[in-house]
Amino acid sequence: MSVLVFGLSHKTAPVEVRERLAFPDEQACVVAQELTRQSALNEAMVLSTCNRVEFLVRGEECDPRDEILAYLRESLETTPAQAEEFFYSHAGRGAIRHLFRVASSLDSMVIGEPQILGQVKDAYQRAKDAGTLFGPLDQLVSSAFRVARRVRNETGIGEMAISISYVAVELAKKIFGEMEGLSVLLIGAGEMAENAALHLQNSGISKLYVMNRTHERAAALAERFNGSAVQFDRLLELLQHVDIVIASTGAPGYILSKDTARGVIASRKNKPIFLVDIAVPRDIDPEINAVDNMFVYDIDDLEQVAEANLRQRRHEAEIAERIVDDEVEKMLQRFRTHEVSPTIVSLNRKLETIRQSELERFRGKLSGLTHEQEEAVEALTRGMMNKVAHRPIVEMKRSAADPKESGSIDRIRRAFGLDD
Repeated sequence: MSVLVFGLSHKTAPVEVRERLAFPDEQACVVAQELTRQSALNEAMVLSTCNRVEFLVRGEECDPRDEILAYLRESLETTPAQAEEFFYSHAGRGAIRHLFRVASSLDSMVIGEPQILGQVKDAYQRAKDAGTLFGPLDQLVSSAFRVARRVRNETGIGEMAISISYVAVELAKKIFGEMEGLSVLLIGAGEMAENAALHLQNSGISKLYVMNRTHERAAALAERFNGSAVQFDRLLELLQHVDIVIASTGAPGYILSKDTARGVIASRKNKPIFLVDIAVPRDIDPEINAVDNMFVYDIDDLEQVAEANLRQRRHEAEIAERIVDDEVEKMLQRFRTHEVSPTIVSLNRKLETIRQSELERFRGKLSGLTHEQEEAVEALTRGMMNKVAHRPIVEMKRSAADPKESGSIDRIRRAFGLDD
């Protein structure tokens, strides 16, 4: 079985590249369906978050990497050539290990953050609903959830978990020193905005505004955190007064451009404003940094803050890595056993065919046997074939447990003519 992870992440690609390849949830389903329908891939799942875009695929008789590249070349505005240097791929053992590390938040910008497991679960359910995840890959992703739970339960990494939203608030604290008396505008009312509001709750800010294109969601979030919900069309008005903006919408383009920003800073009489953009694709035009007294930080800027957190939890991460390695070996063992099962079935069928053929050949000479004698012949011949099969089956199971001995299975197939 050929399993591959192919994609890019915050470790290999800047946000301006990631946002060009990011898929909305609905499009991720379509991509997975098109990959399995238009190519030789058997199963596919697409994981698209603010920090990574990854394709998890299985193909029995193809090079999965070539199939994905061909799809990207034909279907997306950003060609593989433009992003080739940022892609990575992991196959076989490496793919399994990478998936387990991602689900366990060991590959996240903020080690231990809890959001990624939910994002993987969402991607899994979308692929299941789309009919692109149903076999060994389904089992692999399901195992990743179990590995993530084990990491949470057996290490302290979850107890120290923080999120991108937390890092965004920490960055604001570093900039201002104290948050007391400041006003904050959250643009977006999803999970990241909710987490940001949670971390802002006890920071001493004087006012929290929440804005979302669906006003009801903004109102619900604002009510939870004693904030004020404002209509989206009041964005420019609010920007004239607030000190900090944290944006995390799913908008396909910038909600604040450089030209608009110039008007905003003029209305503020050059009072500084700090804009933290944790959305991918980005909400705020990075060119706004060129406007005096407007300071934009995107998700890649948060990595420096996250690095300090990583140093604190490195010991717990080392324990988690050992858990992942242990689970990778268990998963590989299950896959090897699964792969040898068809050969065992084929061997038993082949021997049964031989047995039945020989009984039929001597049927005339056995016509005078009593019922008890016929049963004895049946038991005798079946027992002989079981003894013939026993040693090869034991050898195949032993080989399945040792990847260095995988050639034994091929030799047994050839010896018994199972590929004929």
